Amino acid sequence: MPSTSVPTWPELLGSATRSAVHLEMRDAYAVDYESGPFAEWQAGHRHDPADRSSWWRPWLDLIQKTVSRGVVVRRARIVSEPVSEYTRFLYDGTFTNVAAGEQVRWLPRRQASDIALPGNDFWLIDDHLVRWNHFTGDGASAGGEISEDPAVARLCAEAFETVWSRATPHAQYKIT
Repeated sequence: MPSTSVPTWPELLGSATRSAVHLEMRDAYAVDYESGPFAEWQAGHRHDPADRSSWWRPWLDLIQKTVSRGVVVRRARIVSEPVSEYTRFLYDGTFTNVAAGEQVRWLPRRQASDIALPGNDFWLIDDHLVRWNHFTGDGASAGGEISEDPAVARLCAEAFETVWSRATPHAQYKIT
C-alpha cells in the first residue's frame, strides 16, 4: 500500500546508498518552477556551459552531493519524435544534469511500445523505494506518493533497466 508521507528531495536522495533512477515519460511538464525558465528558453535564452554560476542551482547541488557519496544517479526519458518544444527545452538544459554527475539517456517512444511501463513517472531508490510523480492532464504537479511494495519496486526496476538498455546516451542522442 502506498505511503502518504512523502520525503523531501534531500531526504529521498539522502537515503540512497547505491542508486537513484528516474524515469520520465511525458512530452511536456507544466511544473511551476520551470515556467520562467521555459518561457526564457522560448524567447531565445540558452545557458552558457562556460558560465556555471548562471545555471547551477540547488537541485544540481543535491545531485552532485548524492553522486559524491558513490550513489549512481541515472535518468531515462521516453520521448515522442519529432520531439515537443518542451522536450527541446529539456534537451538543451540536460548538460547541467550531466555536469552534476547524473547519467541521462533518451528513448524514442516507438522503441518503448513492448515495454511494460508503470503508469507514472517515478524515482526508484536502491531498488526498493518508489517515489511516484503524479501530474495533472495539463502537466502540473499533482504531488508525489511513496511505495515500498516489493512488486511495485520490481516493476519499476525492470521497466527502467529495459528502457536504459535501449536508450541513447545524452551525448549521442540527436533530437528530431
